[in-house]
Amino acid sequence: MALQQAKAFLEAKGFGDRIRIFEVSSATVELAALAVGTDPERIAKSLTFMVGEEPVMIVCAGDAKISNPKYKELFHKKAKMLKPQEVHDLIGHDIGGVCPFGIREGVRVYLDESLKRFPKVYPACGSANSAVELSPEEFFELSGAEGWIDVCVLP
Repeated sequence: MALQQAKAFLEAKGFGDRIRIFEVSSATVELAALAVGTDPERIAKSLTFMVGEEPVMIVCAGDAKISNPKYKELFHKKAKMLKPQEVHDLIGHDIGGVCPFGIREGVRVYLDESLKRFPKVYPACGSANSAVELSPEEFFELSGAEGWIDVCVLP
């Protein structure tokens, strides 16, 4: 169902031709990179957290990791990732296919600066065997992100 919601959202915005459905899993950064045929850092991974009583999604480059000090400085809370069932219930997608397209209302989305290094990035499209190719600018507009943030560190 999440795949159909994400696809419908992207098709309505004119990006349906960029969606790729794979015969193999793209549920992790490494698997997604293999399926897409790109470097792992170009995979846009969606991480979900609770900030107070609200779910928040932060999408960052595949090689980026959340910096607890940066996160706490921005959100004034310690990073607390959602559990798989919470992701399903609060976001509307399952782990491995989480993306900001076709999600539940009220989820705040942010894109991390780590994505701006690349001309194209590949977020999931609502399932553990899908992706969509977007420029960071397109991704920002389509994601409904509240802003670009800097809460990650790179290797």
